Amino acid sequence: MKLVRAEYQELTKYMEHLRPTRQCMKMLKEKFSSQSQSTLLSIFSQEYQKRIKRSHARHHTAEAIENYYQSLSFLRYLSEVRKNLTAPVLLELANEVDFSPSLMARMVLERYLQELEGTPPSKPVLNSMLREPSLIPDRFLANQVYQCTINDCCYGPLVDCIKHAIGQEHEILLRDMLRERNLSFLDENQLRAKGYDKPDIILEVPIAVEGHVVHWIESKASFGDEYSHRSYLHDQFWSYWNRFGPGLVIYWHGFIEELDCHRERGILLKDCFPLDIVTLCHSSSQS
Repeated sequence: MKLVRAEYQELTKYMEHLRPTRQCMKMLKEKFSSQSQSTLLSIFSQEYQKRIKRSHARHHTAEAIENYYQSLSFLRYLSEVRKNLTAPVLLELANEVDFSPSLMARMVLERYLQELEGTPPSKPVLNSMLREPSLIPDRFLANQVYQCTINDCCYGPLVDCIKHAIGQEHEILLRDMLRERNLSFLDENQLRAKGYDKPDIILEVPIAVEGHVVHWIESKASFGDEYSHRSYLHDQFWSYWNRFGPGLVIYWHGFIEELDCHRERGILLKDCFPLDIVTLCHSSSQS
């Protein structure tokens, strides 16, 4: 779904103080019922990540990490926590300081393992315990890490897994739609074998969409906001344009309408697979 900039700004303003919980997504859907769940989640995730990047340095100092670790150690011995070992102590601590629960869990777990082993844990060990908290020797901490992971809709191994799966799903959907229309193309696996990492699709025979020639297609299972689109233009889209000519970007979860301003220069934006494709065969038969 395309949003004009004013609609997008209204959404992001409402999201400014929301936390990355399942409840916040329910609130967003009730408030903006005309928007799809996937669009709202994508926009919220992007806005929340910007917020976390701005405050990450403050939370990641040695003093802050030690304070969070000692706070958790103290809170676990309170009577109400001893009575209820599943109390979401670390999750509530993350919400209290307005930080990502999954990132908080990562910092506290790293601090715990350093104390346990005497040296900082390796990244593979840390990641494996975040993915599978039952590997954490301390059962209380394991439960705290698990609660933080499943209640964070923007960060963590569960979110990474879901995002990867959604990205793969939309790439498969794109390939299926191209095959249904008998369009010949090279996908990313074939391109990698030829020494190209990107884009997702190169059309062996160009097509036209809304009067614009398309040589390649990039699939983005996200919302195209100003920040991400500017980064993609700089890091990906213009280089594709230089190598392969004009192309099409599909933001499956929508984009800010005003960003579709490079059509004449050779980059077209859509929020779904185009239905009005003109192929070389059609063009020839019409002439």
